[in-house]
Amino acid sequence: MDPEQPKYRPQERFWPYAELPEQPTDEEIASLDPDLQEALFGAKPRPFSITIVFPPLDLPDFPRALDIARRSAEFRETGSGAHLLYRARFWSSDAARLRDLFEIVGRSDATDVLIDDRPVPYARELWLPLVWLLIPR
Repeated sequence: MDPEQPKYRPQERFWPYAELPEQPTDEEIASLDPDLQEALFGAKPRPFSITIVFPPLDLPDFPRALDIARRSAEFRETGSGAHLLYRARFWSSDAARLRDLFEIVGRSDATDVLIDDRPVPYARELWLPLVWLLIPR
């Protein structure tokens, strides 16, 4: 037997870490992969969208690009450090802002264009110019 008494008494509960809620928050649900979200909660009807995904770029207009992206229908930052990505979703009614953003970040090969959250062949060459036809002159 150890004659010294312990300096602390362990807590009686098993999990000594932060208590997590049983239900996911709205932010956690929004950050799910679209395929997983559809499998868990069913397909939600939403309008046609084009999403621009781009990393931080060393461009003089990049702060303007972030401002345009933040005013999109949905904006998210994912990752951190070298893996930081910005994701901006636009509806077809936002064709002018979509074009303005793509003119800045589209020069980079690291920029991805997603049609309804999916990579589609010829998204840059075909789909974007088709949406730009919606811009009133």
